[in-house]
Formats: sequence, C-alpha cells, structure tokens
Amino acid sequence: MKYILVWVYFFVFSSLYAQRALVQGIVFDKDTNQRIGKVFVKNERSKENAYNNARGEFNMEVSLGDLIITSKEGYFADTIQYSGQKVLMMYLHRSSIYIPEVNVVARRSPEEVLQQRKDDFNKAFKLADPGSVFSVGPTGAGLSIGAIYNMLSREGKNARRLTHIIQLEYEDNVIDSKFTPDLVTGVTGLTGERLSIFMHNFRPTYYFAVAASPYELSSYIRSKYEIFKLNPNLRFLPKLPDIDLDVN
Repeated sequence: MKYILVWVYFFVFSSLYAQRALVQGIVFDKDTNQRIGKVFVKNERSKENAYNNARGEFNMEVSLGDLIITSKEGYFADTIQYSGQKVLMMYLHRSSIYIPEVNVVARRSPEEVLQQRKDDFNKAFKLADPGSVFSVGPTGAGLSIGAIYNMLSREGKNARRLTHIIQLEYEDNVIDSKFTPDLVTGVTGLTGERLSIFMHNFRPTYYFAVAASPYELSSYIRSKYEIFKLNPNLRFLPKLPDIDLDVN
C-alpha cells in the first residue's frame, strides 16, 4: 500500500510538472499593432510578475489554465488564459483616444516660388525689362541709353533667357497645382504607372489650367480618360524644346 501511494504521488506531481511550461509573450498596441515595452505582466495563480522588454517580449512560467494579466499606464489592463499556446499574444487598448500621427508638409504656391525667384535674381529681372526706350527729362524727350543697352547687350539677352526659364517653371508649377495625381485618381481611378502615363500624355496647357473651373478640369480628365482606355500603354513623344541660337 505504501508503495502504491508513493507511485500515485509521483504520478500526480509528474503530471503537474509536465503541464508547466516557460512560454514567450509579446504585447501589442491594439490600435497600431506596434509592440509596447515596459508593460507589467503578472501570473495571477503563481503571483510571478515582470516587465517586458523594449521589443514588447517577456518570458514566464505558466501552467494550463493560468491567467496572465498585463497592464500599463495609458492602457486598459488585459487578461489572457494559458491553454497551451506556444506564444502569448497580448493586445492592449489605449485608455485615451488614439490619433494617428500626421506629417504636414507645407508646399509653397506657384506665386510664392515665382516671387522667391524674382528676389534671388533681382538683377536679371531688371536687365530683362529695359523699360521705355524713350525718356522725358528737363530738356525734353529723348532716347534712354540704359534701356537700349539692356536690349542690345549680351548681359541683357542672358537675363531675358533666365527670366523666360523662370516663367516656364512658374507655368509648370501652376499646372501641377491644379492637375494633381489625387484629382486624376479621384476622377479615373488610375494609380501607379498607368496614372503616370496618363498624366504625362494628357497634361493640360498652362492657359487652360488657369482659365478652367474645377468642373471643366474634371470634364477634361474624363474625356481624355476615354481616349486613354483605347490604348493605355501608349506614350506620346515629349515635345522638342525651343532652341534660341545666338548668331551674333
């Protein structure tokens, strides 16, 4: 009888020991699915407790049926029961409203960019605009030598080329501010490479972009989209640049 009791005790304790396991756990933010560190973890049965690491991970010895409690300031506590899981996945809800981080990037308007160019190249803009060829002084009307010099000098010609490039940049910026990927996607549903091809092939002119109302611009996009659907892989050749040869 004595040996039987010893065997029973040995069997019971062996079974209980076999049910105990060292398992890993990970704690996540329920709203962002990001790992949370410095979370207090407690085994309600054994009273064993610890804090998880910066990666949200912890190790704890548990038995079947144990209740594992996690808590952290700013979150509601959570409880999970161990039922043989290889990894305990814990998810904590924030106790305050979660607002996703939004990065706001201020984008300058075309007019602000143009004004900055004028400030940076103030001298070039003055040389590019010779003003009136005629001047009126105390002795009467006459030719403005400064205006004539600006018109005929190489420096004046270079200044006019520069200001012309700046004007083209301004016009492109105006088109970009109105003919946007978000607008085209909203009207056509295009994304990715197909969106890029469409915007390249059917980019409106500066004068249309300036004069068109939002409704007219949307109508323009819809009409061009009907053409685009006939051959979505077609790529128009880029317009050849104007070459101003200085033969002097």
